[in-house]
Amino acid sequence: MNKSIEKLLNDQIKYEANASMHYLAMASWADEEGYNGISEFFYKQSEEERVHMIKLVKFVNERGGKVVVPALEKPKAEFESLNELFADFLKSEMFVTEQINHVIFECLNKKDYNVHNFMQWYVTEQLEEEAVARTLLDKLNIIGDDKSGHYMFDRDINTIATSVDAEE
Repeated sequence: MNKSIEKLLNDQIKYEANASMHYLAMASWADEEGYNGISEFFYKQSEEERVHMIKLVKFVNERGGKVVVPALEKPKAEFESLNELFADFLKSEMFVTEQINHVIFECLNKKDYNVHNFMQWYVTEQLEEEAVARTLLDKLNIIGDDKSGHYMFDRDINTIATSVDAEE
């Protein structure tokens, strides 16, 4: 495995792990605030990011590379509002997309088509993740500070997220 691509994949492993921990902290905050639906959504997101990380770890190992299990940064644990929570969610997904695009770019430069092909799954996944994050933030922006709207959003979040995924 090309060493510069191996480093980028190890970096991506760290980004996926950090996202998993970030979403776990978001889930915990939502749980503490009484938003059961939102907390369940972010617990699932956390697990999904962990699965993405494991998929990368296995790929690097299968290709004869060396995985560096990363130290993780402490995630943000407090949020002022649901809007801030979901704005952070969108920002995180956009960052991961940017990093994946960088890996793809370098794969093409180095003519590493095997890694390029593998990373296409992540490209598709990120399109879906960003669409869900944008839709949920848009819904919250429409709701504003309406507490009954927040209640219904919390109740329906997993249905909304699933319907966005189905449209993709």
